Amino acid sequence: MKHSTRRSPAHWCRRIIAGALGAMLAGGMAAAQAAYPDQPIRIIVPWPAGGLVDLPARLLADKLQAELGGTVIVENKTGAGGTIGADTVAKAPADGYTLMVTTSAIAINQAIGLPQPFNLLKDFQPVAPLAYAPLLLVTHPTRGPKSLADLIARARATPGQLNYASAGNGTPGHLAGEWLKAREHLDIVHVAYKGGPPAMTDQIGGRVDFHFANAAVALPQIKAGKITALAVASDKRMPQLPQVPTMAEAGEPGFNTDQWIGLLAPKATPAAVIERLNQAASKALADPKVRDAMTRSGITAAEPASVAAFSTEVGTDLDKWTGIVRSAHIKVE
Repeated sequence: MKHSTRRSPAHWCRRIIAGALGAMLAGGMAAAQAAYPDQPIRIIVPWPAGGLVDLPARLLADKLQAELGGTVIVENKTGAGGTIGADTVAKAPADGYTLMVTTSAIAINQAIGLPQPFNLLKDFQPVAPLAYAPLLLVTHPTRGPKSLADLIARARATPGQLNYASAGNGTPGHLAGEWLKAREHLDIVHVAYKGGPPAMTDQIGGRVDFHFANAAVALPQIKAGKITALAVASDKRMPQLPQVPTMAEAGEPGFNTDQWIGLLAPKATPAAVIERLNQAASKALADPKVRDAMTRSGITAAEPASVAAFSTEVGTDLDKWTGIVRSAHIKVE
């Protein structure tokens, strides 16, 4: 005996209501996304105002405000090597209204194994690159080595006598010095300072032999003739110092310690919001005034990149620093 396949009027009524509700919900979600932003956007910068990361963040905020038609606020939330500000963003609602502009220091901290209440790849969604900050190998103009080859030769001739400064344990300059030390099997001494300015002061005074300095900090001193740049730890020469060779050109192929500066969001932020932010950031990077402001500050504006491309870059950068830490046996207490 065959069962009837006819549906009751009540069944079809339920189907119609369900379909209508689904359409209403989908329309509401689309409208909510289309309305983004309908409240102020907060960009957390885990570093001090006026510093390396602050300028790109504020340039981006101005452009986002014009492009998206909403209020964009930059908030400097410093402390614990960028951890406090980053943790604020990691724990914020994933709705596109709390973002972060930071550097690859967040990857370095994870590579070193410093305690952090978040994981770079699990808790953040990379949105767009903004700029790159190279390190310059610098020395005293009269007392220091005259080239990278001269520096290595002096270090080998006087084991344990040459020293190098850094802005502190676990900073990019520290890792770069230890990487060079491991690659060339040098016996050199690390002198950690509490920040870049005191390290630069002793470099100018000739109290340290060399260090890998942040380009933004080093450029004014180079132009003033107080220090000399031997090489840039980047794949390309700096437009501000076209005469200074890369580390590869000076004899250390593959020695690239560029820090990225980029826009990140909490991990579960809707893809449509992430894409809109990426497009707005790309438009900002296409503005010659934005690029010129970054160049004058000693950093290099990034080329626009997709969300997928920047996500891959962040993961690759973490792998690179992890490899450097392991190969150089770097430990930070």
